[in-house]
Amino acid sequence: MSAATDAQPPVRTDPPADPDGGRRRVVAMAIWSVAFVAGWLLIGLPTDPAYAFLWIWAGTIAWNSTRPWRSHLRFARDWVPVVLLLAVYNLSRGFADNGAVPHAYELIVADRLMFGWATGGEVPTVWLQQHLYQPEVRWWDVAVSWVYFSHFVVALAAAAVLWMRNRARWAAFMRRWAFLCATGLVTYFLYPAAPPWWAAQNGLLEEVARISTRGWKAFGMHGAGNLLNAGQIASNPVAAMPSLHTAFALFVVLFFLRQTRRRWWPLLLSYPLAMTFTLVYSGEHYVIDVLVGWAYVGMAFLFVGLAERWWAARQARRTPLPADGERDPAGETGTVPAGGAAERPTPAADPAVR
Repeated sequence: MSAATDAQPPVRTDPPADPDGGRRRVVAMAIWSVAFVAGWLLIGLPTDPAYAFLWIWAGTIAWNSTRPWRSHLRFARDWVPVVLLLAVYNLSRGFADNGAVPHAYELIVADRLMFGWATGGEVPTVWLQQHLYQPEVRWWDVAVSWVYFSHFVVALAAAAVLWMRNRARWAAFMRRWAFLCATGLVTYFLYPAAPPWWAAQNGLLEEVARISTRGWKAFGMHGAGNLLNAGQIASNPVAAMPSLHTAFALFVVLFFLRQTRRRWWPLLLSYPLAMTFTLVYSGEHYVIDVLVGWAYVGMAFLFVGLAERWWAARQARRTPLPADGERDPAGETGTVPAGGAAERPTPAADPAVR
């Protein structure tokens, strides 16, 4: 009978470890960091998907500078569809309003019902700006600007790390992220909703300042947020429901939460909470927008997970099982020769004959 042997691990095709690789990595990452700061000061922060992808790609090249170029080109090949989808998403949501009057009043009512007892009947945005907003930039304004900017790079950076370490998890991350973006975009078309600063401009709320990028003034970097400010002007002003800013923050945290030690959970969960404070305080979103965004994150994990299990079960059903004649007397699956017939024990090996 044919004997089953343990499968040998595949031969590694990675290039041999470079004894000087650590030094090369430090030098390459230092060059990348200097270039990033220069680009930040001259052009602006990378908030456009294509621009952010170029910086992340350059960062992966610097980190793995000892790898052959075909590995770096493979990264670009896998990421081009992702960047194109994000670009289409950014462009298409600008047409979500279709000239219709956006929803605003019901969002104001929802926030007042939930928090009016603690804010004197005001929505949380108005209450926070009444207590924290001042003409001069304070330290929390700087923190708000950085947290707001992180929305544009954290998810992409996390996906880049996954691509380098575990392609299967990268694919799972991308499937859930794409579902989250798609459902958010559909909602923008079906239910265009205005943020607090828009409601204040149209007389539905007291004065609300849009202050998500004012923190750069503390460093004298008035051009630091040029791309971000331009994106705010060109983007859809009525794409507030759901808040994908806070949805992305929670999504990234939840995706890595189970693989993180519990003592780090409070630190990880503080990120979506900080994003929530940033969006509400800066006039970008109501709290109800945030809660709906979190619900969309739950749907992404639930529905994509169900779809993955269904697909795995379907593939398992389509895989042919070995026939009865292909099992040896001990119940172990034998090796079927090229002719298609299972090997039989020889008479000398048959216990009954012996």
